[in-house]
Amino acid sequence: MFDDKFITNAINRSAETKLDRRALLTAAGLGAAGVGAAVLLPAMGAAAVTQAAAAPISDGSILNFALNLEYLEAEFYLRAVTGSGLPSSLIGGKGTPGAVTGGRQVDFQIPAVKAYAAEIAADEKAHVAFLRAALGSAAVARPAINISDAFTAAAMAAGVITAGQTFDPYADDLHFLLGAFIFEDVGVTAYKGAAPLITNKTYLEAAAGILSVEAYHAGIVRTTLYAQGVEAQGIANKISDARDSLDGSTDLDQGITINGVANLVPTDKNGITFSRTPGQVLNIAYLNPNAVTSGGFFPGGVNGTLNTSGGAAASR
Repeated sequence: MFDDKFITNAINRSAETKLDRRALLTAAGLGAAGVGAAVLLPAMGAAAVTQAAAAPISDGSILNFALNLEYLEAEFYLRAVTGSGLPSSLIGGKGTPGAVTGGRQVDFQIPAVKAYAAEIAADEKAHVAFLRAALGSAAVARPAINISDAFTAAAMAAGVITAGQTFDPYADDLHFLLGAFIFEDVGVTAYKGAAPLITNKTYLEAAAGILSVEAYHAGIVRTTLYAQGVEAQGIANKISDARDSLDGSTDLDQGITINGVANLVPTDKNGITFSRTPGQVLNIAYLNPNAVTSGGFFPGGVNGTLNTSGGAAASR
């Protein structure tokens, strides 16, 4: 039988707001009633309790890690559509709030791409608001974000441009799509990789919902880029190779074509999306294959406890 301290610790790892923690403790009979831990087991299951106790990362840390990524995506898309980023009401919190460098409104020429951008921007803003509300006072502030220099560094690393050139994702429809392609596949694999680490089922369901939306976004971007022709496909494939060079030694990232054939849905042999650990995601966000705490799109690092990239030797 699990004792009260064991169950309390498990709940504390799953509940990141005081209200959520108090509700779970009460349901478990560990509040004023003082009932033993056996009350919790029928509701959660012994396996779930054991998993929660063994998890080294709290659900709050995972959600805050996701929030950092949503800040980046929201700022990128909102600037493309409106010329400005998140409102001041959605950027404060724990950690050092940072400014956003770069970004401007895109003069879209393709109506469909403009419509996609507007819808995705609204979704990413909603993700920020949702995660902040779920985390409550535990939500981290928006970290410093560098859009202009980071995209140029990413494009140079991918071999899309050469020394002395710049890459502006706001220059036109194609550049915007290529900039979005850098983010969207990473977002899908980040949520997929985080899913097994989340112990609170309410949070897990929410994360699954966001994962689904990010997958829709990625599908739109990949399909639209594919339709731009062979040159755009080749550039996207170079970006895919660059992501692979940053996040570990195993070749899992997939371009939008393989041997000249469309590859719009990147999956393994079982038709399943692959996962990235938080460290691997930060390898890409920091544009560095080594274990570091800042760089690339986050010049001061991300806020929260999950802030170190995994290093080139990271296993999948």
